[in-house]
Amino acid sequence: MVVIDLTHPFDASIPMFPGLPQPELVEYRTRTATAASYASSTSFVIHRYTFIGNSGTYLDAPFHRYEGGADLATLPLERTADLPGVVIDVRWLVAQGRLGVGAERFAGLELAGCAVLICTGWDRHWGTERYLAANPHLVGEAAESLIAAGAVLVGIDSWNIDNVADLSRPVHSKLLAAGIPIVENLRNLSSLVGRAFRFHAAPIPIRAGSAVPVRAYAVFSETAGR
Repeated sequence: MVVIDLTHPFDASIPMFPGLPQPELVEYRTRTATAASYASSTSFVIHRYTFIGNSGTYLDAPFHRYEGGADLATLPLERTADLPGVVIDVRWLVAQGRLGVGAERFAGLELAGCAVLICTGWDRHWGTERYLAANPHLVGEAAESLIAAGAVLVGIDSWNIDNVADLSRPVHSKLLAAGIPIVENLRNLSSLVGRAFRFHAAPIPIRAGSAVPVRAYAVFSETAGR
């Protein structure tokens, strides 16, 4: 089996949604400090992590948008783990400067029960100023098409699945209203184009949690055809 990491490494310098604070990773107890509590040559380091839920590669639960929606603790695990995955490659569209992905990209595809991942190629800009520029995104009609097709999770390798200039956030609003979690800031989706794979991005089950970083990855057989 082959495992492909779809998650950006997490540190204090990752790109963040404008206005949100950077993560803080602090040594709460150093190895020197803990050494006194253990046998000779035995020590541990203990970290304290402080970060916004929407940091790095993360998953939005319906509660992120709706007070009555499922939170991270009640979101069914089967909507985030061991899902059949489908990658929709729109890099050619983005290369033409067309950042909005419409419903026509999903027409006629078998997406029921699938994690649908949108490969825009935007992950190549991660860590640069361009990454947080006008972003590749879905349009509202695309969200409606995915809901109708029976998708159970939708992800993208951009910093927002919506056009950030549209403050109504139609894609978040439609998908999360349908109970479909969203994963943003994915990477390496190009390596999955045309492949049959299983997708995993299970969140920590935080009560009243709205979003949290995840370790997203794909698994496929080395012998499986494209």
